[in-house]
Amino acid sequence: MSSKRIFVLNGHPAAQSLTGSLAESYANAARKAGHQVRLIQLHDLQFDMDYGFGGYERQKPLEPELEQLLTDLEWAEHVVVATPMWWGGLPAKLKGLFDRALLPGRTFDTRNTTPLGLPAPLLTGKTGRILLLSDTPGWVFRLFYRDALAVQLRRQILEFVGIKPAKVSTFSGTSHPKDGLVARWQSRVAKMGALGL
Repeated sequence: MSSKRIFVLNGHPAAQSLTGSLAESYANAARKAGHQVRLIQLHDLQFDMDYGFGGYERQKPLEPELEQLLTDLEWAEHVVVATPMWWGGLPAKLKGLFDRALLPGRTFDTRNTTPLGLPAPLLTGKTGRILLLSDTPGWVFRLFYRDALAVQLRRQILEFVGIKPAKVSTFSGTSHPKDGLVARWQSRVAKMGALGL
């Protein structure tokens, strides 16, 4: 197995979280297996979450943390995003991170389009993995919510900028997991990390 450059984003805004522990399990196993790994913790980043002007012509200057995030995305061959689902969506700070950092000219090109008429992605040649945690049972997430957040993350965010395929691994019942379940989840993501998947 060849070594990969892997970027892991822990998208939970708290300093201690189950989401963070899974992101770290993935990163630690990947390092141990010989991959090059960069890990960013959302809670460590200081930036204005508000896109503000609402147009591409008058963008706010990016804070150093957001510049580093973009550098890590460009460097990576494989991108891992770990996030909880809150109210059916992303935590506000993680959504703000995507709003502020994933901009035209760096992550997609509005002057060139795909055959479908979408802006051309600029972060191509990379694969992705989403670790999605929620309290919602998996069957409810699929049947009633149609995997809405998974689709947003996979297709409307990662694949939109060129990171594909982006595979989704879900973990449900996270507020009150049964005995031994967290250890099994950590082992599951460690296996992914070791293989760079």
